[in-house]
Parts: sequence; C-alpha cells; structure tokens
Amino acid sequence: MNTLTIAWISLPFLIGFIIYLLPRLDKYLALAATVISLAYSLLLFSQSSPITLNLLDNYGVKLVADQLSAYFILTNALVTMAVILYNWESSKTAFFYAQAIILHGSINSVFVCEDFLSVYVALEVISIAAFLVIAYPRSDRSLWVALRYLFISNVAMLFYLIGAVLVYKANNSFAFAGLKGAPPEALALIFMGLLVKGGIFVSGLWLPMTHSESETSVSALMSGVVVKAGIFPLLRCALILGDLDGLIRLLGVLTAIFGVSYAVFEKDSKRMLAFHTISQLGFILAAPVVSGFYTLTHGLVKSCLFLLAGVLPSRNFKELQQQSIPNSLWIALVVASFSISGFPLLSGFGAKALTMKNLVPWQEIMINLVAVGTAISFAKFIFLPHAGGESKQELTIGFWIAIILLLAALFLSNAVYVEAYNLPNIIKALAVIGAGWWLYLGVFKKLSLKLSRAWEQFDNLIGMMSIMLVLLFWMVLA
Repeated sequence: MNTLTIAWISLPFLIGFIIYLLPRLDKYLALAATVISLAYSLLLFSQSSPITLNLLDNYGVKLVADQLSAYFILTNALVTMAVILYNWESSKTAFFYAQAIILHGSINSVFVCEDFLSVYVALEVISIAAFLVIAYPRSDRSLWVALRYLFISNVAMLFYLIGAVLVYKANNSFAFAGLKGAPPEALALIFMGLLVKGGIFVSGLWLPMTHSESETSVSALMSGVVVKAGIFPLLRCALILGDLDGLIRLLGVLTAIFGVSYAVFEKDSKRMLAFHTISQLGFILAAPVVSGFYTLTHGLVKSCLFLLAGVLPSRNFKELQQQSIPNSLWIALVVASFSISGFPLLSGFGAKALTMKNLVPWQEIMINLVAVGTAISFAKFIFLPHAGGESKQELTIGFWIAIILLLAALFLSNAVYVEAYNLPNIIKALAVIGAGWWLYLGVFKKLSLKLSRAWEQFDNLIGMMSIMLVLLFWMVLA
C-alpha cells in the first residue's frame, strides 16, 4: 500500500508532463488522473488503519493517509472531474488541462502530509498552479486577479515558513506534533499563513474577488477544493494536539459568522457564493473531528453552484428576478441550494446534523444562527422566476454531465450518516430553512443595503493580515 500511495502522489505530475507531449490526449489523460484519485480515496475508506510513510525520520517528514484524507481526496477527485467534463467541448488547450492536473496533484499531496515542510512545498506548488489557471484567459482582469492572489499567497507562506523554522529549531523536527513544544510565535505565524491560504475570517478577504472574477470552471475549482488545502493542516493539528481544538473551533465560528454576514446582503451571485465559501469553511473548522463529511458536501455543492451561476443570464440578483430562467437550470439550482441549506434527502442535511452534534455548547447558538443565514442566502436562487424554454447560452453535454455527477454525489453521500434521519433533526432542519425563507421574502429581498468593499482592496489586504497576526498572538498567549 505504501508503494501504491507514492505512485498515486506522483501520477498527476507525470500526467501533467505527458499532456504537454501528447496534447491531443489532454482531456482523456486529465480525466484518467481524477478517476485514479477517486479509486484511491475509496480504497482509503476501506483501510482499517492509517497508511504512514516516514520519508525523513530525522526531520519528522512523513505522510499519513487516513479517513480524513479520504474525504478530502474524494472531494478533489469529483470536483476536478466535473471541471474537466464541463470544459470537454470548450477550446481549452493542453496547457489548461496540464496545470489543472498539476493543481489536482499538489492539492492531494497536502491531504496526506503530516509535517510543516511537506505542506510548505505542496502549498507553494498550489499557488503557482492556481495562478496559471486563473490567468489562463490572459485578459487584463484575469492577470490582475491572478497576480493579486499570488502575491497574497506568497506573503502568507513567508509567515508560515518562519513559523516552521521555529518549530524545527525547538524540536529538531518539522512534524505537526512539534507545535506543542514550540514557542507561541511559531504557532501564530504558521496559523497566519494557513488562515490566509484557506480564506479564513478577515484573512480571507482576498477570496471574494478571486473566486468571483475567475473563469467559471476555475471558480468551481478554487471554491470546491483549492481553499481546502489551507484548512486541512489546521484540522490535522487540532486532531493531533487537543490543546488547539478550542482555538480552531473559535476561528471556525468567527469565520462562519463573518462570511454569512456579507453573503445575506450580496446582490452579485458569484460574490455571494464566494462569501458563502468563507462561511462554510467556518462550519468545517467548527467541528474538526467530523470535518471530512462536511468538506465533501460543501465541495460538491459549491462547485456545482459556481458552474450553474456561470450560465445564468446575469450575475445580478435584481436582474435575475426580472426574467425567467429555464426550468432545467432552476431545478439544478434548487437541488444544490437545498443541500447547502440542510434539506433532508441531500447530503447537506446529514453533514449539518453531524456537525451540530459535535459542537460544544458555546458554539451552538451562533452556528444555528449562521444556518438560518445560509437559508436566507440560497433563497435568492430558490425563488428566482423560471419557465420552460432554452437558455440563451448554449449548454453542452459536458456541462450537464458535470452537473449530474455532482448532484448525484450529493444524493449518494447521504449514506455516510443515515443516523441523521430522525424526527427531531428533520423538524429542526425544516424550521431553520423555513425561518430563512420567511426572513428573505419578508426582509432581505426588499433591502438594498450594499456593504463596503474597501477592505478587499489590494492595499488593505496586508493590513488585514497584520491585524489577524496580532489577534493570533493574543489568542495564543492568552
């Protein structure tokens, strides 16, 4: 199994290179890489114990693949597969598919790392590959968004690297467990880097523009899996070092509140989805021990919604409310929106129920309020006017295969937590959704409040990172 794991990690990078040599097979090779990742994740679920590979014993560099890794790898496989299918009939060149698969492989690498050095290398490769797929259209706007992302990412990883060196200096090891004996500034610096990479709390203010202004399929990748690479080490640290569990949970609650506070007022569909990505990352961090299932559900839903939002006649909800969209698109939007709102029969219901079950008492009120905010946000899609007819934008077979794949996975993944289907959970879920719809129709639909975007400006992003670093120092020392 160790040999298989090493081969699986290496394969996407090899395929990315082969795509350059055999450009006519680009789509097929890229799709094959995602199928192999899918198979490996399912194999991990069948393992009774984690797979551990000690690469450099003297430095604490090792790989660990377990059930948590399996959920994240499965999410990466399905989302990347959907993006490839979505672009199947497009004019994308071999360069795009090669970079998408290299991005896929580097994200997978993070999901099996258990040391700060390996994570650093993988996250830096992710930054470069993500920069290249964001900049792929070569327009002035896409180049600016890509460069903005790369600069913020590199600054964050500089903080991270300094923290990793401090951990090694204290323990002669880069292992995650070394945080326990490291100075508090090491924890603050490492967490600073990971919070920025993951788009957490105010450190994630780079995220709305990056996700909303990228190409539709790139937005789906970024929101569905790329940001998960930043939060995975946080979850792993919380599970290894129990002392960090409370800090991670607090950051999760703050992130969930922060993201949904913007999402409920947002009038741009892609920006609303981007802010909601921040909010849902908070849900993942709020209960680290069961974060895998919520990650899978969110990755499937959010990538599906970004792909659907990309073919709507407008990004502005006010304009969408004045025209009808085809029933086929509306049904797909409703199913995905129902899932992320926690409606029974879709995996979002089980994921939310499992997360709520594993919250500590002080989290419950705030997370339940955020759940109502989620229902308010996605009521914007659910209550759009719809009618028969064709979309003004031609929808390819690849588009529908991608959407069906993601929606089918939302139904099938219900099997992960069937215990959620009891009367109290169902009543609570329906009450939360009902409250959200009532507030949307009675209050938020009529509001024209527009929140300031000043904090998202490039020259303010480093300042927000500094504020977060100070806050982390205060939390760690306290």
